[in-house]
Amino acid sequence: MVLEGDAQKLKVIVGESDRVYQRPLFEAIVFAAKKYKMAGVTALKGTLSYGADSIVNNTKVFNISPELPIIIELIDRNERIRNFAEIAAKLIEKSGSGGIIYIEDVNVLLYTSSAK
Repeated sequence: MVLEGDAQKLKVIVGESDRVYQRPLFEAIVFAAKKYKMAGVTALKGTLSYGADSIVNNTKVFNISPELPIIIELIDRNERIRNFAEIAAKLIEKSGSGGIIYIEDVNVLLYTSSAK
C-alpha cells in the first residue's frame, strides 16, 4: 500500500479492563483493524487519566486501578478512517464501556516496511 500526503489519524481511547466478546476491547479493535487492512495501528498504555466518569486512574504502586487508558492510533486514507471509526464505535457500544473516538488530519511523510 502506498500512503503519503494527506491522511487521517483515528484515535480511540478505552479502558484497559474493558472487554468485548471475551477479549480485551483494545485487542478486538486492533485485530479488527488488521482484518480491515488498515495501513497501521499502534496501541499504547497510558499512565494517568480521567474521562466522562471523572475518576482519576494512574500507575502509582499502591493504587490498584485496573482501568488505565489504552490509546489506539490508526493512520490511513480519509474514507477508510471514517469507515473504521464506525466499526470501533460499534465495538465500544457492544462492550458496554466508555471511551472516546476522534479524528485528526495528518500529513504522511514516509510509510514503508522494514528492509530485510
